[in-house]
Amino acid sequence: MEPITLTTERLLLRTFTTDDTDAVWEACQDPDIQRWTTVPSPYERHHAAEFTGHMVPEGWRTGTMCTFAVLPRGGGPLMASVAVTLRTYSGTWEIGYWTGKEHRGRGVMAEAVGAVAHWAFTRLGTTRLEWRAEVGNEGSRGVAQRAGFTVEGELRAALLNKDTLRDVWVGALLPSDLGLPSTHPYLPSRR
Repeated sequence: MEPITLTTERLLLRTFTTDDTDAVWEACQDPDIQRWTTVPSPYERHHAAEFTGHMVPEGWRTGTMCTFAVLPRGGGPLMASVAVTLRTYSGTWEIGYWTGKEHRGRGVMAEAVGAVAHWAFTRLGTTRLEWRAEVGNEGSRGVAQRAGFTVEGELRAALLNKDTLRDVWVGALLPSDLGLPSTHPYLPSRR
C-alpha cells in the first residue's frame, strides 16, 4: 500500500519520514506519552529513528499499519501521531494516537482521528475501528468519545506495557456511526 495524505480544515496528515526523527524524539520525551503509550521509556533517539525509518514505511508497505504525522495544514511543527493497525482479517482495525503536550486541548487529535476513521472505512474496508487505552487515560478516552467512539467496557490484563499487564478500556466506531455504509450487514443483539 502506498502512503497517502489526508487534510482537514486545520490539519495535514501525511506519512512520517526520516526528516521527522528529531521531532518524534522530542515529542516522546513527554512523561505522559511514555506513561500512557507503549513507546519505550526512556525514549532514545534510536527509537525515533527506528520508528520513522523502518516501522512506519514497513507498516505502509505491508498494509498492516498506516501511520500519519499530524501537522498544521498551513505548515508548522509536528503536533501528533495517529495510526490504524490491522487487528483481524475480518476488517477490524485498531486506532492509536499521541499528541504533543503543547498541542493538547485544542481538538487536534479528535479532528485527526475523525479524518483517519473516515478514510479507514471508505478506503480500507474497515468494518469496526477499535480504540483501546489503559484504564485511567482520561485524555485518550475523551478524544475517542469526541470522535464518536462508544466505550464498550473494560478488559482485564489486555495491554502489555513496560513489562506489566494492564487493564484497558475498549471502544469502537462503526461505519454507521459516521453515516457511512458497511461492507457487511450488521445484526445487533437484542438487549
